[in-house]
Amino acid sequence: MEHKSAYDSAVEAITSWSNLGRRAPKSVTPVCQLFGINVFSDDVMRARLPENVYKTLRATVQKGAPLDPSIADVVATAMKEWAMERGATHYTHWFQPMTGLTAEKHDSFLSPTEAGTAVAEFSGKELVRGEPDASSFPSGGIRSTFEARGYTAWDPTSPAFILDNPNGTTLCIPTAFCSWTGEALDKKTPLLRSVEALSHQAVRILKLFGSTAERVSTTAGPEQEYFLIDKNFYYARPDLINAGRTLFGAKPPKGQEMEDHYFGSIPERVLACMLETETELYKLGVPVKTRHNEVSPAQYEIAPVFESANVATDHNMLVMESLKRIADRYGLQALLHEKPFAGVNGSGKHVNWSMSDDLGNNLLRPGDTPHDNAQFLIFLAAVIRAVSRHGDLLRVAVAHAGNDHRLGANEAPPAIISIFLGDMLEDIVEQIEKGGAKSAKSGGELKIGVSVLPTLPRDPGDRNRTSPFAFTGNKFEFRACGSAQSIAGPIVVLNSIVAESLDYMATQLEQAVAPGKDLNAEIQKLLQSVIKESRWIVFNGDNYSEAWHAEAEKRGLPNRRSTIDSLPDLVSPKAVELFTKYKIFTERELHSRYEIFLEGYRKTIAIESQLTLQMASRMILPAALRYQSVIASAVANLKAAGATVPKHQTALLNEIVHAIDELQSASDRLSDVIDEHPKGDSLDHAKHSRDVVIPAMNAVRAAGDILETLVASDLWPLPTYQEMLFIK
Repeated sequence: MEHKSAYDSAVEAITSWSNLGRRAPKSVTPVCQLFGINVFSDDVMRARLPENVYKTLRATVQKGAPLDPSIADVVATAMKEWAMERGATHYTHWFQPMTGLTAEKHDSFLSPTEAGTAVAEFSGKELVRGEPDASSFPSGGIRSTFEARGYTAWDPTSPAFILDNPNGTTLCIPTAFCSWTGEALDKKTPLLRSVEALSHQAVRILKLFGSTAERVSTTAGPEQEYFLIDKNFYYARPDLINAGRTLFGAKPPKGQEMEDHYFGSIPERVLACMLETETELYKLGVPVKTRHNEVSPAQYEIAPVFESANVATDHNMLVMESLKRIADRYGLQALLHEKPFAGVNGSGKHVNWSMSDDLGNNLLRPGDTPHDNAQFLIFLAAVIRAVSRHGDLLRVAVAHAGNDHRLGANEAPPAIISIFLGDMLEDIVEQIEKGGAKSAKSGGELKIGVSVLPTLPRDPGDRNRTSPFAFTGNKFEFRACGSAQSIAGPIVVLNSIVAESLDYMATQLEQAVAPGKDLNAEIQKLLQSVIKESRWIVFNGDNYSEAWHAEAEKRGLPNRRSTIDSLPDLVSPKAVELFTKYKIFTERELHSRYEIFLEGYRKTIAIESQLTLQMASRMILPAALRYQSVIASAVANLKAAGATVPKHQTALLNEIVHAIDELQSASDRLSDVIDEHPKGDSLDHAKHSRDVVIPAMNAVRAAGDILETLVASDLWPLPTYQEMLFIK
């Protein structure tokens, strides 16, 4: 029986899919009625909980009141009954350890009785606290291997939900994860702490303006980019399976040069996958809004509307998990790595961030006359000051091995953190710096020049896709986040640094008005002082240009070109003071994350280098040797027949021989550096990975990619970029 290649299997699967493949299931229930049906939502709680219990829990969710443990049993019973009515047999404390993924341990609702039967039980104690093994998760030295006890703690501010699949239905309870000694071992705990810190400082500002708001929350809406390729190709690529990115791959004749994929028509199979993914996310209460083709072939985007930052973080983890799970149903594989394919656009995750009070006001909405809106200008200035003082920490928040392939290239913001404000706000900032804002630039009308088309209102500022941190109307867009990372880290940093600036500004104003000074006059003086101090961080031009890099250096803006350059900023005295002052991290927790990130970087490079060596020796080299043998036999046969061997055939043979030699030499070098054991601490080991292992790995790739362009396609063992990106 003839063995089908991955290429043949993929092509057959794709060409037959329209007739035989799975199509998105059609629901008779309107989408608006599907939304949130698998969520233990506020409406469900109101209907199922006694009024006093509901109000108590609502106060915790909405106002941050301490959780009353006396209501836990009542809530647990209602949650269990609701979940079992929807088919759930198990529950899990769903948490986000420092792996960057989610974790879950399933427990059955059933408990045996003395009579030999079983009853369904779920107590308040089981709802509030779980006990997973903490020794097998990254801890950065906080926990020794033999110290296994860890706790998960119910987070009532993020609603429980049901994950329903053909092999079982599970009640998922979002939780925080900490060690037996109380240190945070997860992404959620620092996020919740940072939300509290910012809320406290922001409310101080609002009270100066006479607001009755009692709480401020940060909101987020992360745009998720991803690739979809046929899973037959995926399973034929050990690098994609184990590293998430291609470690070999020659540039195809066509990439994204024609600019014809972005916002193009969505392929039928991809659209079916998108539709089912969206339907499942709707059931989980994830407010996904937008889908479209992205810049690179086979690249797409899904984006939600704003939610509270904590819930948005949980929902983004569900988006990533759902994409991977549902893509498989359509013979596709979702790739979330920041750079799965060299030479084409990588994937980011633009985190749109703002602040809202509990009265429903977006604190970063300029209003009709932003130059007169003192409250807006205070919050805007606080953000500008925060980024000016702590841009290095924003860079740390997106520092990891995968993102090093994006940042600084002409597809993603540079590693230099700056702020884009747009023409109107930059003009206002300049006026404030000179003594006070008197007017605001209006966008005016945009006349398109076609009589049948309407006149469009022009926005007062353009969008700047090259800026890492851009104001986009009523929010900031942090564009440097990597597609595979949790958004919790970037939001923690944003919340923390803005809380520090709000604290500073609130203190200045409170002290100034205490003796009876005029608030408006003091605001004007404070705004001018803050803008003068922080103006250097604002840049409205092309962040990709060499001129900006030179200008940024003159301004003294840090340029942390790689993860290893950036990570030490996380444990600098300035960072330790900031995070400990506002109780976001203890110094021990901060250092643990530093060690976890360094170890994660080193392990990523170790896996990729071993894979590179393995693929070169076990896949590329044998194929190249077979082709060399074919060419050598052809040349030898011509000589044996007494014919003149054409010079091009001899040249081809020599080229193959030379390329194989280059591959073997580079592989030997990579093998040697992998076996080296650098001296020093974890930072030294990570530097060895960056400075020694990565260049050696790149040399092997370069030799392998040359061979891909020479070896006959029927002998080449790996699906190529041309196939993976364009066969859909």
